[in-house]
Amino acid sequence: MRQYGLGRTPKSVGISPKKYLLNTVFLPLEINLCCPINKDKNNIIYNQIMANIEAEVNEFMTKIIAKNPGESEFHQAVKEVVTSLMPYIIENPKYKTAKILERMAEPERTIIFRVPWMDDKGNIQINRGFRIEMNSAIGPYKGGLRFHPTVNLGVLKFLAFEQVLKNSLTTLPMGGGKGGSDFDPKGKSDAEVMRFCQSFMTELQRHIGPDTDVPAGDIGVGGREIGYLFGQYKRLRNEFTGVLTGKGLGWGGSLIRPEATGYGVVYFAAEMLATQGKDFNGKTVLVSGSGNVAQYAVQKATQLGAKVVTMSDSNGYIYDADGIDAEKFAYVQELKNVRRGRIKEYADKYPSAKYFEGERPWGVKADIALPCATQNEINEEDAKKLIANGIFCIAEGANMPSTNEAIAVYQKARILYAPGKASNAGGVATSGLEMTQNSERLAWTREEVDAKLHQIMIGIHNTCVKYGKEADGHIDYVKGANIGGFVKVADAMMDQGLV
Repeated sequence: MRQYGLGRTPKSVGISPKKYLLNTVFLPLEINLCCPINKDKNNIIYNQIMANIEAEVNEFMTKIIAKNPGESEFHQAVKEVVTSLMPYIIENPKYKTAKILERMAEPERTIIFRVPWMDDKGNIQINRGFRIEMNSAIGPYKGGLRFHPTVNLGVLKFLAFEQVLKNSLTTLPMGGGKGGSDFDPKGKSDAEVMRFCQSFMTELQRHIGPDTDVPAGDIGVGGREIGYLFGQYKRLRNEFTGVLTGKGLGWGGSLIRPEATGYGVVYFAAEMLATQGKDFNGKTVLVSGSGNVAQYAVQKATQLGAKVVTMSDSNGYIYDADGIDAEKFAYVQELKNVRRGRIKEYADKYPSAKYFEGERPWGVKADIALPCATQNEINEEDAKKLIANGIFCIAEGANMPSTNEAIAVYQKARILYAPGKASNAGGVATSGLEMTQNSERLAWTREEVDAKLHQIMIGIHNTCVKYGKEADGHIDYVKGANIGGFVKVADAMMDQGLV
């Protein structure tokens, strides 16, 4: 049986993906596909290989589900990764022997704690806090904190698992973690948010540090929350360190960090478009969400000549046929970041916009979609609408916004599709740059940080192309991101022994 070796692809040896599987994946059949063979026998062998791969995936997932019952988001994330990795792992059996995937799917440490706090009426409230320290093979745990009523163990384990591969793709020395609470900051006063954050950090500070675990923001955790969390950490530990990223510019933060995830999504999408000789100029873009990621994706896409026509929140979406220009963008920032209002108010202010209560923007005709809201916001039917309405490029700004069934629709249509672990890595990449600046006691200019971010996103794209390009030139960004992120972490784990 021919063996092409670690990291080699069908393209690099000049054969189709089907022949590549036949030549490389684990069936002990002495067949040379460079010579004529019976076509029917070829297909039978290929189908047997695919059936064996599916059986391996199903066996793996049966164990994951049994060990992690009721954690559907975690199951979904693991299956998406394992499905694309399994042929590679079978080709490289050292990873299977060392049970690297099994170890990566098990957190190194799971911390759950009570968070008591008092509201403005003097009533005692109780929330639950979490920190999932997933993998530290290539650096200290790194990943955001999410404050939202939907937060639970399964959601955070999915986010932490994805974070491991995402951080690896940046090439920066960061492991993966995630944390948060089922606390909802919406409708809370600044004083209530401060009291909650102080209580949360009183326990979390025992488990984090600049060389151990460096949290950041996520949904529900912005500059205000990071400030309260950092202040309590400093108060309890009597030290000023880079223990959190997303800090204010006056006390250790980095320029471009607020913009980084949204900018990074657009930088990555621009690289994808360039593989087909296209760019953002003149394209119509759908964006979901109206938080930090969505806002700066809108800004950067507009700067590159696109017309962004949608934004949304949990109540519905707005459609503005004239596009969201700089003036309207400034209004959205004031609405969401200062007044903390609802996106519906945009349609009240601008006559060119319409508001659609309880709906998502995936039925609107456009060229490019940037889902930047939350997990599983695009299901199979939504994906079919996107394809039918002319979408040819999707880059995820949120974490796992597409269900596995939606991803199958994208892949069948062979559009440009980037999973969040690749396309939204700009945020954590710039957090890594903030950590570097903190360690050096330096502050880089906006231009320096933006240039480094842009280069990191180009590098991630190149990695995806390296591991995901097929014989016909099509790039499977899911496979490319998963293999590219996996290899670095897996090799580090093997080097460090059974720990």
